[in-house]
Amino acid sequence: MHRAASAAFLLSRKMAASSAEPQVLVQYLVLRKDLSQAPFSWPAGALVAQACHAATAALHIHRDHPHTAAYLRELGRMRKVVLEAPDEAALKELAGSLRQGNVDHTLWLEQPEDIATCIALRPYPKEEVSQYLRKFRLFK
Repeated sequence: MHRAASAAFLLSRKMAASSAEPQVLVQYLVLRKDLSQAPFSWPAGALVAQACHAATAALHIHRDHPHTAAYLRELGRMRKVVLEAPDEAALKELAGSLRQGNVDHTLWLEQPEDIATCIALRPYPKEEVSQYLRKFRLFK
């Protein structure tokens, strides 16, 4: 058995044995709000595609992390929270802060323009990351 999968299995087994509630894993996405407005005026489908690209990339890059493995085992129970950043500068600032805080994430750059459009975190326990993101006033 793969080491990461084994660790996740042992964690879930330990939680079941202790009758603890399983952790709620959430994948947070932060999408640029200004892309939907003039002068960009991207259609909704293009914005959804950016979020999908970022989410897929983050899941792939962090596929060996126990939280990602556990998240993907429960396909019917996936939880995603989509937040907004006002513009590219704010999104890049958030990416820098996440990097400094050792929060696993992917900053999606749309090509060939090299435009930062979305950040996707790997799946995290809800309470762990939501408190961190509140510091950046992403929750209302």
